[in-house]
Amino acid sequence: MIKKLILVVAAVIALPVVMNAQKFGVVDANDVLTNLPDFATMRDQIAEASKHYEDEFKKLQDEMDKKYGEFQALPEETPQSIKELRLNELQELDQKMQQFRNTASQDLQRQQETMMAPIEQKLMEAVRAVGQEGGYTFIFQEGQALYQGTDVVNVTAEVKAKLGIK
Repeated sequence: MIKKLILVVAAVIALPVVMNAQKFGVVDANDVLTNLPDFATMRDQIAEASKHYEDEFKKLQDEMDKKYGEFQALPEETPQSIKELRLNELQELDQKMQQFRNTASQDLQRQQETMMAPIEQKLMEAVRAVGQEGGYTFIFQEGQALYQGTDVVNVTAEVKAKLGIK
């Protein structure tokens, strides 16, 4: 009986210690990322690459418009074989434009992923450092929890400070 009583008392005393041992935090990773100078540099580089692709696509579009205008301007008496030749040229140019658009999109996606990887790694290292320094059990992405109690600490400012962001 005394052993059971001692066990219950020990459990009651230890419960608050165990409950306080777990510390949870949240971080707004999007806020941190968008304020990183590296992210702004990446965004500018992607915008510049995108502009180059847009300029090249515009040239293809202009060529398509010109050829389509020429096709429309063919006189009624133009032989069918010439009309078919011009129509085939238009179809080939359209396929070329679609292929270019797909290639450009894939290339921009690949560039963004390549540039984003070290930025995300930097963020994760800062979150990990804040977690270790602050003694957090978990740090969650803000906005993804279904419930957030009052004992959860928002560590976004600490992560920003770790990365030198104001």
